[in-house]
Amino acid sequence: MNQGLPIEILLVEDSTTDLELTLRALKKANLANRIETVRDGEEALDFLFARNRYGERSLDDKPRLVLLDLKLPKVDGLEVLKAVKSDPRTRSIPIVVLTSSSEQRDIVESYKLGVNSYIVKPVDFDGFTSAIAELGLYWLVLNSAPGSTT
Repeated sequence: MNQGLPIEILLVEDSTTDLELTLRALKKANLANRIETVRDGEEALDFLFARNRYGERSLDDKPRLVLLDLKLPKVDGLEVLKAVKSDPRTRSIPIVVLTSSSEQRDIVESYKLGVNSYIVKPVDFDGFTSAIAELGLYWLVLNSAPGSTT
């Protein structure tokens, strides 16, 4: 799909509607060039740790940003966050929780586990599109990641 170019965004979303809305919002903000999508937490971990069907990926080819839903099948988003942030090989990958959960315990636990940002999905499309555009602009354009030259 991305023809050897590094993935900029890993989108972890099980809802088809939210997945399509997020991709549309990223495209509208001209941030949809190199996105990989996975539909559950197990697949996210496989991608990030280059195992199983993603075993031929290099673990050094990290996404620049992970957009992570919390309510996922197989392995929930908090477990994905915990695994990624507790491993020195993946700890520096910025993870933004993008979820419909505004439950205080989810927010607190996400920050305890090392999330970089927690965003509750806006209900209306314009608000959602705006949030995704600002999010992409910050993490892909403005933020200086480890090892970057910007």
